Amino acid sequence: MPRVTTEIKGHIAHVTLTRPDKMNAVDPEMAEAIVAAGHALRGEDIRAVVLSGAGRAFCAGLDVMSFAALAKGDPEALIMPRSHGDTNLFQEVAMVWHRLAVPVIAALHGAVYGAGLQLALGADIRIAAPETQLAIMEMKWGLIPDMGGMALLPRLTRSDVIRHLTYTARPIPAAQAAAWGLVTEIAEDPLTAAQDLARDIAGRSPSAMRAAKRLISVAESGASVADVLMEESREQAALIGQPDQMEQIAANMAGRAPVFGGAGG
Repeated sequence: MPRVTTEIKGHIAHVTLTRPDKMNAVDPEMAEAIVAAGHALRGEDIRAVVLSGAGRAFCAGLDVMSFAALAKGDPEALIMPRSHGDTNLFQEVAMVWHRLAVPVIAALHGAVYGAGLQLALGADIRIAAPETQLAIMEMKWGLIPDMGGMALLPRLTRSDVIRHLTYTARPIPAAQAAAWGLVTEIAEDPLTAAQDLARDIAGRSPSAMRAAKRLISVAESGASVADVLMEESREQAALIGQPDQMEQIAANMAGRAPVFGGAGG
């Protein structure tokens, strides 16, 4: 059984973690598979991604036994090289989704711990089942979160929340995670809710959607107000009057679903 499967249907990539017997725990092979799945989507004609986990949990964190074996070697040689631009393999597990050009929606259920939480943070939107438990679990093993979490968490929640979760390693319920900004919404069936949202996104102008994700990333980057305003204007100028925008207008006026060409942008 592969660690990750990808199915593209209706311009939506459905990416599923498929190690249910281990609650989708991340071992080196799973990390490689997650990163490979994200990179493979860069060249696909997609408009949204749904990220989910098979079985009882989205992802219960690291496969501790596999990494305990690796730790007997040279930890610096394992994690210090930048194998994917500015990340190592394990950081790329989350960052590949953060950097993907289209919106990514994570459907969360069961345990979302450690590596699983950081993977989910790489998504644009997180929809969780009510019973979902989330945790920054690394402190339990005498470690710190190092899979992109510290690049992503400050964009979502307060410093005291990050410190509480990191220092204690305590799981929190989905409702608390939503109150703290880590979960976008709670749904009885998060996978169905994520798929419905992905279809809505896929029905919008693909070039505008990609421009919106780029613009939001600039706005979150700490760029100056002047730079953000200039980027707004630059992205908008590139959209006005182009085929995707004209088709969106025509479809709205005719009361029909738009039909776009390529993925756009």
